[in-house]
Amino acid sequence: MTVERFEVQRQIAASPAEIFTLLRSPEGHVTIDSSGMLQSAEGKPVNGVGDEFVVHMDRESLNDFPMGKYDVTVIITEFEQDAHLEWTISGAIQPPIEHLYGYRLEPSEIGTLVTSYYDWSKIAPRYREAGIFPIIPESALRATLGILARTVQK
Repeated sequence: MTVERFEVQRQIAASPAEIFTLLRSPEGHVTIDSSGMLQSAEGKPVNGVGDEFVVHMDRESLNDFPMGKYDVTVIITEFEQDAHLEWTISGAIQPPIEHLYGYRLEPSEIGTLVTSYYDWSKIAPRYREAGIFPIIPESALRATLGILARTVQK
């Protein structure tokens, strides 16, 4: 069986509410991105399923697929205040790929246990056959959690 989902965890010395505030912000995603692809974002902080914002991307950071600069729309698919945020993207590649990214937050002794995940188990066969998944490695999720910790810890 092939792996179609990465999930990594990290204890962060900040409350779930503090972390969630950053995660629901479009610019927060840019701030903590370890891939270098997210350049800037436009939109308001999300408040529920179906909310959207735009992220300006640059694929040169990965140097894997000749897309250059492009925009994606982040579409919230799961939203539980201070506990769970999940999204998919729609952008230059159509129909949308339908891979999912997300964070689960659980209160812990030191602050919050943060779980970051990337799931491409439901992508269409044409994308699966292209052999480009996963787009980002598991290590990128772990690095993003490190940046998140550095950003929110006091």
